[in-house]
Amino acid sequence: MKNILLYSSFILSMLLFIKNESNAQEKFQPTWESLKKYQTPDWFRDAKFGIFIHWGAYSVPAFGSEWYPRQMYIKDSKEYKHHIETYGDASKFGYKDFIPLFKAEKFSADQWVDLFKKSGAKYIVPVAEHHDGFPMYKTALSKWNAAEMGPHRDIVGELAEASKKADLIFGVSSHRIEHWWFMNGGRKFNSDVMDPAYEAFYGPAREESDTPSPEYMNDWLLRCTELIDKYHPQLFWFDWWIEQPAMDPYRKSFASYYYNKGMEWNKGVVINYKNDAYPKEAAVYDIERGSSKATKVQPWQTDTSIGKKSWGYIEGEENKTPNELIDALVDIVSKNGNMLLNIGPKADGTITQEQQSVLLSIGKWLTVNGEGIYGTRPWKIDGEGPTENLDEHIQFNEYKFKGYTAKDIRFTLKGDLLYAFMLDVPKEKIVIKSLSLKSGNGKVASVELVGSAEKVVWTQKSDGLSIETSKSYPTESAVAYKIKLGTGF
Repeated sequence: MKNILLYSSFILSMLLFIKNESNAQEKFQPTWESLKKYQTPDWFRDAKFGIFIHWGAYSVPAFGSEWYPRQMYIKDSKEYKHHIETYGDASKFGYKDFIPLFKAEKFSADQWVDLFKKSGAKYIVPVAEHHDGFPMYKTALSKWNAAEMGPHRDIVGELAEASKKADLIFGVSSHRIEHWWFMNGGRKFNSDVMDPAYEAFYGPAREESDTPSPEYMNDWLLRCTELIDKYHPQLFWFDWWIEQPAMDPYRKSFASYYYNKGMEWNKGVVINYKNDAYPKEAAVYDIERGSSKATKVQPWQTDTSIGKKSWGYIEGEENKTPNELIDALVDIVSKNGNMLLNIGPKADGTITQEQQSVLLSIGKWLTVNGEGIYGTRPWKIDGEGPTENLDEHIQFNEYKFKGYTAKDIRFTLKGDLLYAFMLDVPKEKIVIKSLSLKSGNGKVASVELVGSAEKVVWTQKSDGLSIETSKSYPTESAVAYKIKLGTGF
């Protein structure tokens, strides 16, 4: 009843806000017709690269994945067996018992943000609340949060403040809606999920096929707007389950409230969504662990992780190489997208040396080649070469992808400058077929190797723009040529 009353008050205040505000710019209404007038802000289109952070009590067991809190309650799963062997029966030591062990004693928001800045990222998105239902911030809606338990710190608030000082755009993600069913395995045997004393944390623990109750959806909306009002995030990321049909009015109410707040702050804001949760004109589409096969008209985003096995920290993680991630970034940017790259810190608040090294390597590459990434827009052709990306509708298609070659080329555009990225260091003469004399794509006026003063030997021919290989390339990953295009032949 309390949540319903709060929600009614929220809706009334939101409607009054929309009615009373009479700025020159029209306010968004909670209708698809109104929300489709949304325009992606330039900061997002220019930024290209952000950092995602999965960190919570699931970092304590550091086993399997960030879905440990669900899997540990599913009989015969590897996490269930590991839990019994390591911690004992789940009726005596449940997921709640990891919270006091989640101390974050070495966490420094300033140190993290300094690392992210050195990586070349322009925005950061910590997970404010994951499926486990443990908010990483001080919330008025539950005592189960990181400011009152575990670390006893407002992690989201500290990162928001550090980001502001470092001039990085701050965002958040909410996975609250998935908590509706996330802990339901614990209701199928004798576990602490069954204990009424912990209902406020583990509940509702319903089946995924059950439609969320109005009270629960109201609570979701209240938690999301609380994050907006407290931390003023310029990006709000959602996982897939908000697409439930019953969530339709709540999704619209959230978006109109958030977009109007962005106008009030005079800052462009972004909602990231998956699948069909929002119309493509009303928010920014996100693809998990994959890319698009072709350039999209609207800006979009890939979210992926340095870790191949998990989003949160686990022992024995296998990490991607800087080269893999740089190639992915270039491919995504060439098709009008951004890359949101995740890290998984340890429970004590440290980031592993391996993941730090990957981030610093990306930053070193962007220091040389960033001019062809930041602030660019897609060209008429996104690329050429023998390697074709898998369709985005193949779930998590990065796992099926085999990698690029030096003959795979991707293009970005900034004014009259075309950047051509070779997705491996070339060892033989380069031929860019999209810039042949017969292509009609423009006359080449000049060619430079980005990050090098070496004179480039090139010829525009009927079969393509031919470029002699460099004696010494400035980076060990994708290399970029800056090509100035004329107006005719």
